Amino acid sequence: MQQKNKVAVIYGLWFADLLSIILSFVLSTYIRFGNFRDMGDRQIHFQVALCMLLSCTIYSFFIDWNRDFVRRNIGKELFAIARYEGVLIAVAGFVMFLLKWSDPFSRVVMLIFIPLNFGITLSVHGILKKIYRTHFSSDKSMIKVLLVTQSDLLDKTLERLKKELDISYRIVGIACIDGGGKGNSEDDIPIVASAENLIPTATAMALDEVFINAPGTPQNEIDKLIIAFGEMGINCHYNLQRENIQLGSSKLDSFGSYSVITYTRFQKSYKRLLVKRFIDLAGGLAGAAITVLFYPFVAAAIKLESKGPVFFSQLRVGRNGRRFKIYKFRSMYQDAEEKRKELENRNEIQGGYMFKITDDPRITKVGAFLRKTSIDELPQFFNVLKGDMSLVGTRPPTVDEFEKYNQYYRRRISMTPGLTGMWQVSGRSEIDDFDQVVKLDLQYIDSWNLRLDMKILFQTIGVVLFRRGAK
Repeated sequence: MQQKNKVAVIYGLWFADLLSIILSFVLSTYIRFGNFRDMGDRQIHFQVALCMLLSCTIYSFFIDWNRDFVRRNIGKELFAIARYEGVLIAVAGFVMFLLKWSDPFSRVVMLIFIPLNFGITLSVHGILKKIYRTHFSSDKSMIKVLLVTQSDLLDKTLERLKKELDISYRIVGIACIDGGGKGNSEDDIPIVASAENLIPTATAMALDEVFINAPGTPQNEIDKLIIAFGEMGINCHYNLQRENIQLGSSKLDSFGSYSVITYTRFQKSYKRLLVKRFIDLAGGLAGAAITVLFYPFVAAAIKLESKGPVFFSQLRVGRNGRRFKIYKFRSMYQDAEEKRKELENRNEIQGGYMFKITDDPRITKVGAFLRKTSIDELPQFFNVLKGDMSLVGTRPPTVDEFEKYNQYYRRRISMTPGLTGMWQVSGRSEIDDFDQVVKLDLQYIDSWNLRLDMKILFQTIGVVLFRRGAK
C-alpha cells in the first residue's frame, strides 16, 4: 500500500478504535449501574479506561496491527479483533492487579465491555473498510500504473502483481519493450506501446507510476527510460537497482513482493500533504461561501451584457493527466471558443502551449472587470472542495495544450493544480515565455512545503487587491 494510504488507514482506525473504547466503556458502565453516580470509585474506572486507550495507541502504532486492514477478509478481521481485544484486556488486567485496582473496579463492567467493544469495533471496521476501499479505488485516488516488461514475462508479472498489489493500484497499460504482444492481455489491460513509442505514449497518458520488469533490456536503455519518466514527474519502480542515475532521490522499496529501487523527484511528506488538504477544505468552504454571496450580482451583470450561461466550464488536465471540468464565471462572449481559432495567429505564447493575447476581443466589458479583480475565478473554489484543484499549485492546461507537451513540460502536472501559484504571483500578464512558466511551476514542485504555500497565498491577496499581473 502507498505510504499516504497507510497513514490514512493507521490514523483513521486508531481514532475510530479510541472512540469505540470510549463508547463501549460508557455504555458498559451505564448498563451496570443505570447511572454514573453509583459507579463506585470513579477515578479507578477512568484510569482503567485510560489504560485501555493507551494500550490501543501502542498496539496501533508500535505493533501496527492494522497494516493489512484493507485486504483482510471477514475471517481474518474477526481473528484480528479478537487478538486486539485480548491485548486490551490482558494489559488492563495486569495493571489492575499490579496497582490493586481489582477490588474497587466492577468486574461486571468488564464482562459487558468485552463483547460490546468487540461488536462496536467490528461494525466500525466494516464501515471504514468500505469507505477506504471506495476511496482508494476511485479514479481520483487510484494509483495508475504502466507496466513495462518483456513479452515472455508479461503473464507471470501480471499474475503476481494482481495477487500482491492492493486495490489502490490499477495497471492501466502495458508496454512490451521487446516489441512482442498485441492487443489486450488476458486481464483486458491494453498493450499500449513498444520501446519505439513508449515515451510519447506515456507522456499523453493519465499515469502516476511505472513498474519496469525487463531484465533482458540493456542497462543504458533502462537508464534512459528512468530519466525520461523522472522528467515527467512519474515515480518509476525498477526491480533491480540501477547505478549512476542522479534524479532527485531514490529509495529501496517494494512493489508487491518485488524488491525495487524507486526514483522520484518530488519528496512528499504525506502528513504535510494531509495538512495541505485540510487547508484546501477550509479555504474551499470559505471561498464557496463568498462565491454564493457574489453570485446574484455577478450573474445579473453577465446576463445584462451578453446572452449565455453565467458559468463557463472547460475540460482541463489535472494531476498526472487526470481530466476534470474547471468552473469560472463567464467573462467572454458565448462563441469565444469558436473565435479562438481565428485568433491563433495573434497568440503571444510561442508553440501554442498557452493562449494569451492583449486586448482579447472575445472578453466582455463585465468580463474584463471580473478578470481584473479575479472574481471570475471564484467558482474554482468548488473544484478545490472536489479535490480536482488545490488553493496553491500549478496552472491546469487545457487538453489541446497538454497534447503538445514533451516529457519535460509534463512534469508540471505532477502536483495537483491550484487556484494560484508561483507564476501567478510573479506577474502572469508580463510573462510571455512558456518556458518561464514551466520553470516557475517546477521550482514550486521541487521546493514545495507548507510555508511556501502560505507565502504564495498572502502574495496572491496582494496581487488581487492591487490588481498586479491580471489583465
